[in-house]
Amino acid sequence: MKTADTIKLLAIAGVLAGMLVMTGCKQKGSTGGSPPAKSNPEVGVVVMTSEPVTLTMELSGRISPQMVAEVRPQVGGIIQKRLFTEGGDIKAGEALYQIDPATYQAAYASAKAALAKSEANVFTLRQKAERYKELVAINAVSRQEYDDATAGLKQAEADIEVGKAAVDTARINLAYTKIVAPISGRIGRSAVTPGALVTANQASALATVQQLDPVYVDVTQSSADLLRLKRSLASGEIKNKDAAPVKLLLEDGSSYPLEGILKFSEVTVDQSTGSITLRAQFPNPNYLLLPGMFVRSIVQEGVKEQGMLVPQRGVTRDTAGNAVALVAGENDVVERRTLKTERAVGDAWLVTDGLKVGDRVIVEGIQRIRPGATVKVVPFGVKAAAAGSQPAAKQP
Repeated sequence: MKTADTIKLLAIAGVLAGMLVMTGCKQKGSTGGSPPAKSNPEVGVVVMTSEPVTLTMELSGRISPQMVAEVRPQVGGIIQKRLFTEGGDIKAGEALYQIDPATYQAAYASAKAALAKSEANVFTLRQKAERYKELVAINAVSRQEYDDATAGLKQAEADIEVGKAAVDTARINLAYTKIVAPISGRIGRSAVTPGALVTANQASALATVQQLDPVYVDVTQSSADLLRLKRSLASGEIKNKDAAPVKLLLEDGSSYPLEGILKFSEVTVDQSTGSITLRAQFPNPNYLLLPGMFVRSIVQEGVKEQGMLVPQRGVTRDTAGNAVALVAGENDVVERRTLKTERAVGDAWLVTDGLKVGDRVIVEGIQRIRPGATVKVVPFGVKAAAAGSQPAAKQP
């Protein structure tokens, strides 16, 4: 009896062991299967289009006034008073300094008196010459006496002309004792004070007047860039207006609110630098632009009608320094393109060769792909927007 029970227990244990082994095999078979197929990497692309592109160049320069006049005395003397406020606005002809006029007034009075004396003397000589003319006709006086009377009259008339010139000179010198502004503008500090002795046409200026509205901005451009621009304009690749607009960036990086125009370019190239000077004119009603200030001007060269811009983040450089971009070609297969870039326009490159309208340039996900790989193409910015719209995962 006991032996039969033992045999039954062993049979039941064997059945259970077999069931456990089968279950383990099934579980092992389910976990040891092939992994799911990986999806193609997703990339963001920008489709190339042709559009008008405004070409500009940024050049450094300095502010210069439209007109500058240094005030100097034209007669010597002692400065009696200063008649202007330093740093203020003045008008042309406005009195700036007063020189002591006493000696010049005396010289003017003396010249007028000498002229009056000459005019009085000529009256007598004229009457004498007229009488001698009648007398010499009847031989009442000699021809010599008549000639002497005529010569005396002419000399007296010449003395009158000399006297008039002396009066004019004295009057001009007297007027010069009041030093006036030669131009309208803003005057700087005074180099002399009342009581100072000045001389005619001295080397040092008493003050400087500058016309600051409008002002000039003188910038330099390389002659090679100028030749390239002229060739582009001649071929019609770039179209330009007669008066090119110019914008200004100040020293602190801010933009000047008013726009200027390009006036002219210098006719001579600087031999030491190989550059040429361009001059632009800007309105300056609030005197924000001061002479000598360093600025950067953005000059509009023209408009390229068929321009193609590629974002800079989609362009890399190979070992030879050539610009390279990856393009999603037919069947979304990645292709490598070598580009020819002309210049940077904002955050993009202006491409002249290597791409055509409709090409899909990869600008996002470049690090995960290689030429020849198949990718999943989405418009640039869509992937980032989708990732930003998903809620953040909760921390355990």
